[in-house]
Amino acid sequence: MSATFPQRYTVTAALPYANGPVHIGHLAGVYLPADIYVRYLRAQQRDVKFICGSDEHGVPITIRAQKEGVTPQQVVDKYHAIIRDSFKDFGVSFDIYSRTSNDTHREVASGFFRKLYEEGKFIEQTSEQYYDEKADQFLADRYIVGTCPNCGNENAYGDQCEKCGTSLSPTELINPRSMLSGNHPVLRETKHWYLPLDQYEPWLREWIVEGHKQDWKANVYGQCKSWIDQGLHPRAVTRDLDWGVPVPVAGAEGKVLYVWFDAPIGYISATKDLLPDTWETYWKDPETKLVHFIGKDNIVFHCIIFPAMLKAHGDYILPDNVPANEFLNLEGDKISTSRNWAVWLHEYLQDFPGQADVLRYVLCANAPETKDNDFTWKDFQARNNNELVANLGNFVNRAVVLTHKFFGGQVPAAVGFTTEDEDVLRQLSEFPARIGELIDNYRFRDALNELMNLSRLGNKYLADQEPWKLIKTDEARTGTVLHVSLQLAAALVTLLEPFLPEAAARLGRMLNTEKGTWPQAGRPDLLPTGHQLAEAALLFTKIEDATVEAQVQKLLDTKKANELAAAVAAPAKEDISFEQFQQMDLRIGTIVAAEKVAKTKKLLKLSVDLGFEEPRTIVSGIAEHFLPEALVGQQVQVLLNLAPREIKGIQSQGMLLMAENADGVLSLMQPSSPVRPGSGVA
Repeated sequence: MSATFPQRYTVTAALPYANGPVHIGHLAGVYLPADIYVRYLRAQQRDVKFICGSDEHGVPITIRAQKEGVTPQQVVDKYHAIIRDSFKDFGVSFDIYSRTSNDTHREVASGFFRKLYEEGKFIEQTSEQYYDEKADQFLADRYIVGTCPNCGNENAYGDQCEKCGTSLSPTELINPRSMLSGNHPVLRETKHWYLPLDQYEPWLREWIVEGHKQDWKANVYGQCKSWIDQGLHPRAVTRDLDWGVPVPVAGAEGKVLYVWFDAPIGYISATKDLLPDTWETYWKDPETKLVHFIGKDNIVFHCIIFPAMLKAHGDYILPDNVPANEFLNLEGDKISTSRNWAVWLHEYLQDFPGQADVLRYVLCANAPETKDNDFTWKDFQARNNNELVANLGNFVNRAVVLTHKFFGGQVPAAVGFTTEDEDVLRQLSEFPARIGELIDNYRFRDALNELMNLSRLGNKYLADQEPWKLIKTDEARTGTVLHVSLQLAAALVTLLEPFLPEAAARLGRMLNTEKGTWPQAGRPDLLPTGHQLAEAALLFTKIEDATVEAQVQKLLDTKKANELAAAVAAPAKEDISFEQFQQMDLRIGTIVAAEKVAKTKKLLKLSVDLGFEEPRTIVSGIAEHFLPEALVGQQVQVLLNLAPREIKGIQSQGMLLMAENADGVLSLMQPSSPVRPGSGVA
């Protein structure tokens, strides 16, 4: 098994964005599997460096700073500390947790850019971007809001409509406005540098599609292949902003490195922070295995864009694997930081002090490894009570308590093994390799289940042998049974540690032993005869109904607060003149045909009779609210003189006007009685 190991490992976990705390979705999808993997490698006595840090640049941070009346640096300082402490409290064992706002990172990121710039690896392009004349600055996509051309959401961002999920560019927004001043921005020319991903497409196809089809997870490989098959395009590596790593070339004043370019270099700069003299060994030596742990929203950046950056640079190794997970939902709903629909790590430990391992266990057992999964408080309670308490904790407690009761807390001698004893010890010897193989293949959920099978084996063995009865007739045989049971418990100290480090440490103290190396964990003599145990203690405690009901109620209160906030009328927009209002041509139309737009979830193609010779075609993002057949014959209100726009290859000639309640449910705006199609709205 050892022959399969490379000389050393560099393991990274996606840099969390320092714009808020971390929640259970982050832990389940990225940091917990990465920590399990690293702890396992350390138990194999492998040379591994576990790298992470806060991603501290980008537009959302500047927006939050502006809203809170503080500087961007104050924002990232606050959340860097919260995130760092949360990871520490949950036992995530980074060798370093750095940050991208420090001097080392600025130096490394600037040097990386400059090398590519001087070698002509970038292309320069001049384009038109929105500019706020009042604020006197170019606007990043997230500083621009307007009406979504697909669903009519009036607060869509310049890069995406968060209501219908459509990716946008700022110029696609209807009536765009600046978030800085509220004014309508104007287009101005600006120059930026681009990484020509299209030039790396043949290499990426060979490296990913042909080279990693067998060893990368299906969700990772599939997303990468889809991107490559669609064709890659140059991507800007700089942007007009005053928060970030300044572009280190003449004529680039007021520009910074785009955060997607700057952030992954943070892995390298963090390693340099950790190992100023030897960091290159972990990034440039081909004998080093590089593994990125990320969520599915980062697949393209870590599997296509960052490798293209590394390839362009030429000095760095490429990732060997990128075991991305899917998303974790909460009580059947998508986790949302803006809606506070989350279980925040720092708040969890306030409510469940000393129980970090319980959450680690539940999140690993329910990890979204192959598809999105769901966290519920009832499942959390059931897994703790039925698996940690009744299985793992029960086995260990019985073995230690009975040893104290019958043998003064000393490991009794084994006096001749029966076939049952030998079978249990044989199975014990197989667990390290079996669990290790699953971890090596990034199947952490299955590995945890296999680990729990070891304690199930111990429970069954004790139940079958009944040492509490056997002591009355055969003390020597009782001693043998407990001797075998304690070897299983001792193996758990090492095998449990990657998954539940606090519980493993408590078990080690109870058995008066320390964790060993992974291959040795299956030995039948980890605790010698006569070894003195410490007093028995509960590894886990039962969680009562009232405790989880309080957590569920907290979420229900959050949902109610969101509903109340949504029910409050949005602030009135700026006044317009009567002449501007008159320019809007509002008509009543009758829907004569409706069908779903292929390969979309939200769009319907409607034919609307507006009194002209031919019905008008309107594409509307209402497919999740109405069945196409139910709309036929309905009268609707239409903004007629909206400039035509192509949506998914269909020319849309107007916009439906809808009403939306606090739950986000849409309703048709209809006349109280039928009117002639084409009637004006007065």
